[in-house]
Amino acid sequence: MAIDFLILYEHIVREYESLLLLKAELERRGKTVEIRQLLDRKKLRYFTYKKPKVVVASCMYDNEGINSHIYNNVGVCNKIVNLHWEQMLSDTQEEEAWFNFGGNAKKCVQTCWGSSTAQRLIKHGVAPQNAPVTGAVMMDFLRPQFKGYYKSKQQLCNEFGLDPQKKLMLYISSFGYASMDEKEMKELSDMAGVDFTAFGATNRRSMQTTLQWFDAYLASHTDVELIYRRHPSEWNSPALDALCKKHTHFHVICDYGVKQWITAADSIFIWMSTAIAEVYFAGKGCAILRPSPIEHEFDPVIYKNAAYVTTYPQFEEIANGANNSFPIKKEVIESYFDNSDTPAYVRMADLLCDVLESPPRAVPFSEGYKPHFNLGKFLSLYVFHFCWAIRLDPIKFKWLCPGVAQNASRIYGYIKKSRVSKKQAAQWQKNIEQYL
Repeated sequence: MAIDFLILYEHIVREYESLLLLKAELERRGKTVEIRQLLDRKKLRYFTYKKPKVVVASCMYDNEGINSHIYNNVGVCNKIVNLHWEQMLSDTQEEEAWFNFGGNAKKCVQTCWGSSTAQRLIKHGVAPQNAPVTGAVMMDFLRPQFKGYYKSKQQLCNEFGLDPQKKLMLYISSFGYASMDEKEMKELSDMAGVDFTAFGATNRRSMQTTLQWFDAYLASHTDVELIYRRHPSEWNSPALDALCKKHTHFHVICDYGVKQWITAADSIFIWMSTAIAEVYFAGKGCAILRPSPIEHEFDPVIYKNAAYVTTYPQFEEIANGANNSFPIKKEVIESYFDNSDTPAYVRMADLLCDVLESPPRAVPFSEGYKPHFNLGKFLSLYVFHFCWAIRLDPIKFKWLCPGVAQNASRIYGYIKKSRVSKKQAAQWQKNIEQYL
C-alpha cells in the first residue's frame, strides 16, 4: 500500500528532531509517514507497492536534485516539497541562480521560514504558490509548549562528566570548510559554480585564531566548562584533539541537537551559524566571534550590521560577564524566521496535507527535465552499507588503491554519522509526542 509521505534527511543533528515532530503531527492526523536518509540503501518498495504520494526533500536546487533525491529513490513523483534547510545566505548568494533554484526545481514546493526568503524566491521566478511561508519547525522546540523537553544543565553535566557548579560556555562552530582538502574544495566550487577557495582559507584562519583565544582563556579560567559544538559537516581536527588534551575543561561534544546545549548554556558564542536564530528564540544572549572578516559573499545576510567581537580582550571581557545582550536586531531575525502564534510544525503539516490532497501545484517531471537512473550509486550503496554492517572501513584497503579507498571511507563516514536505530527513533518520537 502506498504511503502518504516519504521524508528524506541529510544531517541528524540539523534535521531529525524536527522531522520526528512533523511526522508525529502528520500521524496524529491519520497520515502514513516514513523517514529515510539520503545515503540509505535504495528500496524497491518505494518504486512499487509503497511508492510515496509526496516526497519531502532536504534540499532541491536543480534538475540533478530532482534526479538524485526523487527519481533515484522513488521514480516519478510530481508532488515534491523541499524543506529547504539552507535558507540563511549571503547577499551575493541570494542573487545567484544556484540558490534560487534552477530548472524544474522551481516547480517544486519550496518552503520558506520567513517572508524575506519567500519574497526573494518569487523575485527569482518561483511561483507564489510554490513559496509558502511556514516558519521554521526547529524553533518550535523553544516554545513554552515544549518546556521540560530538553535536559537541564545539571542533567547534561552529570551525563558528560562536567562540573555543574562551573559556568557552562557554548561555542557553536561553522568551520565546515576548514577540514576540506584542495580536491574537495574544487569539487564543491565546480558543483556550485562559486569559488570557495578564499572562504576555505577564512575558515582555517578563523578557526585557528578562535582556538588560540580559547587556549588563552582556559589557561587562566578554570571555573568554566567550554563546549565546542561542531557543525554537522565539520570533521574533527588535530587542533581540537590537542586542546582537549591540554585543558580538561574543554570538550568537543557532538551528542544531542544544538538547541539542547543552547537551553542549558550560561554563555553562548557563535561564528556564522544560523543557530543564532535558535539562541534568539530561546530568549538568550550571545556574542559573535569574528577574529577575521568573512567575505560578504559567504556571510549570511542575517549577520549584516551585527555587533562582532574581533579581539581577544573583547572576548575575555564578554566571557567574564553575563553575556545577555543580542547582537542582531529583532526585526531582522523575524523577517527570516517568522514568529507566528501558530507553531511551524502545524503550519508545515497543513501545507503537506494540502499538497497530498490537491492536484500538483506544478509538474516537476515535465519538459525541461529528463530523468536518468544511477545504477552505479544504487549498487554501491549496498556495498557501503554491507561494510558498515560488518564495521569494515574501506580505508583499510588504501594499500591497494589509495584514492578509491579514501573516497569510499569518506562515504562510509557519512553513513556512520547519519545512522539512527529504529529503537532510538521510536524513543525520540515518543518523547516528542507528549508535547503535541
